[in-house]
Amino acid sequence: MRTAPFIAELRNRGLLTPEQAVAIETDEQTRPFSLHYEVRTLLYLGITLLSGGLGVLIYEHLDELGHGVVVAVVALLMAACFAYAARHRQPFSWGLVAGSSLLADYLLLLGCLLFLVLEGYLQAQYTLFGTRYGLALALPAGLFFYLAYRFDHRGVLSMAITALAAWVGLSVEPLAVFKNEFLTGSVSRAAITLGALLLLVGWLSETRRRKAHFAYTYLLLGGNLLLGAATAAMFTEVLQPLPLLVLLILAVSAGLFWYGRRAHSHVFLLLGAAYGYVAFTYGLVRLLSATGLDIVLALGLYYFIGSTVAAVWFLTHLKRLAGTDAHEQGL
Repeated sequence: MRTAPFIAELRNRGLLTPEQAVAIETDEQTRPFSLHYEVRTLLYLGITLLSGGLGVLIYEHLDELGHGVVVAVVALLMAACFAYAARHRQPFSWGLVAGSSLLADYLLLLGCLLFLVLEGYLQAQYTLFGTRYGLALALPAGLFFYLAYRFDHRGVLSMAITALAAWVGLSVEPLAVFKNEFLTGSVSRAAITLGALLLLVGWLSETRRRKAHFAYTYLLLGGNLLLGAATAAMFTEVLQPLPLLVLLILAVSAGLFWYGRRAHSHVFLLLGAAYGYVAFTYGLVRLLSATGLDIVLALGLYYFIGSTVAAVWFLTHLKRLAGTDAHEQGL
């Protein structure tokens, strides 16, 4: 038992009585071990392997089955998943809804994946949507948003946000994918706008108590989308003026850092610090390069040494900054 040496040391110092030491040792030996995250990981992996395996199986036997049989089988499986999830759904609430069936949650996720498979197959084989590719993305986005709120499913919400982002990008630059031009000024502006909108929705979700637990997903995806697009646009200079872009990244990074401290989240602290450091360093280097003074450039070397020390301090004090060390100690 890993805690035995510590318990013995506390007993030797007189900080624990023999009865307390025995009680702690008994609790450590008999405490159930949680397999929650392991089981959830296996279920996610199982859904992914099942979807991929069905796709390979259908592809290898397509000539024997025929397109109509493939469509019918996928549609029936999708309907069965949605029907099982609907049968076990809980009454709608703007708060956190405790799921009555873990299987229903994962079958709902599988049903959404099968919907995408069915839609893609119909488009590829029968050109169901013609050249209206935006409709092919808007349809699953709308459906997934409805299912996410109705069934209180954050995984489906992530799929809905992803589909929405794809629809926005395709609507702004419908030919960018075919030209292999994924980062243009219009796409960057659309991504930054959508990211800001997702951040706003996440903030409103938490402050207005409308699915407040969805705020994490909105803020995480929205913050990554906005900061990622703004940072890429900053380096490629597809958006002007650059100083305003740097200030935007710094402001959003500071907001995520503040939220990370407030929510005791390491993820948001790391996001805010990483994006903020990149933007600040890029802006500083551009500013120093514009001066053309050798002594100023030499001083810039000390900045990188100092920032390295600051990064090490930040990572070693991450728990304290997030306030999770106090929570772990029960304070």
